[in-house]
Amino acid sequence: MAQTSFFRAAVRPFRALFVSDAFAGILLIVVAAAAMIVANSALSHEYHALFHGKLPWTPIPKLDTLHLWINDGLMAIFFFVVGLEVKRELISGNLADPAARRLPILAAAAGMAVPAAVFLAIVSGETELTSGWAIPAATDIAFAMGVVGLLGTRVPSPLRLFLLTVAIVDDIGAVAIIALAYTPNIKLFWLVASLAVLGVLIGMNKFRVSRTLPFIAVSLVLWICVLFSGVHATIAGVAAALTIPMKRRDGRSMLENVEHALVGWNAYLVVPVFGFANAGVDVRELGLKALLDPLPLAVAAGLVIGKQVGIFTSVVIADKVGFAKKPPGCSWMEMWGVTILCGIGFTMSLFISGLAFPRYPLLVEEAKIGILLGSLISAVMGYVVLRLTTTHPEDTRIDSAG
Repeated sequence: MAQTSFFRAAVRPFRALFVSDAFAGILLIVVAAAAMIVANSALSHEYHALFHGKLPWTPIPKLDTLHLWINDGLMAIFFFVVGLEVKRELISGNLADPAARRLPILAAAAGMAVPAAVFLAIVSGETELTSGWAIPAATDIAFAMGVVGLLGTRVPSPLRLFLLTVAIVDDIGAVAIIALAYTPNIKLFWLVASLAVLGVLIGMNKFRVSRTLPFIAVSLVLWICVLFSGVHATIAGVAAALTIPMKRRDGRSMLENVEHALVGWNAYLVVPVFGFANAGVDVRELGLKALLDPLPLAVAAGLVIGKQVGIFTSVVIADKVGFAKKPPGCSWMEMWGVTILCGIGFTMSLFISGLAFPRYPLLVEEAKIGILLGSLISAVMGYVVLRLTTTHPEDTRIDSAG
């Protein structure tokens, strides 16, 4: 009996980790660290050859490397899940109430505009770098919520909800930016074909098609059309997700069932694979002096300084003028800690960096350094601030259940 009790006490922290929001964030940290280690080891050549070497065969000639299949293909699943989350939140979630969505929409908008302004201010005069303005504008939901998950219930529920909602609105903005700002060449035939296929999906929604398989099949056709249209293929994921019906004909949930079926694959396979394929930067070639180059410095400053200044300032002003109140049950110090965590830009920032400098691999690598550095500083700083300022009791439910 004593041995059993000791074993339970020993594994309890690990069990708590795996059933909390923290695990997805911890997994991303491990994946990013692994990518950096491999990229700076004797396996560096093999790492880059694996993802960037030409494939011996590919069903779509446009996608002739594993890296392209991951970024243009696998990440469409990530954006599909984002689209499902956005639709659910807009129809039946926290963004359905106009009053409740005022603050997160304002905060997310400021949290994208100010980092972009900080970035542009630092790279002013470097015209070839200005296309990276959107890199520090994104917030990584899994990473940020993972850090919050490590703190247990020290972070009050309304503040967790605020962070989650801001990150979702942030994703909407990032998707819009990708579609509008990083679409250089449009091919009219494929764009028209994409719109026609999207029309089929909308029609399926209107006629209450209740089976998932037809939506998946037509969504794949949409992805192919968008891929060749010049618009980034992952936008097809968001567009297809928005056509998934909330409920089936018999009243059972359809959208949430699809979301629940994919969310685990998304968090524990799609995003980690993307992170491992994109986070590896060989700093041996760039050198530590690259940290002071305008691009990584601008990205890191945008994430660390721009995010918290933009979001925290907008919340303070909204609260003082009566436009929207800060989340109940939290102090201003706790509010500040959460806004720091919004500077974790990992997944979406890495994705945008590849779109911002498609012809300049070295600039993409420098941007990655800024993303990793800014995200790391934001994660550690946000955790420390929340750890020192939150006074809410730790969750003892897992202890009692053990």
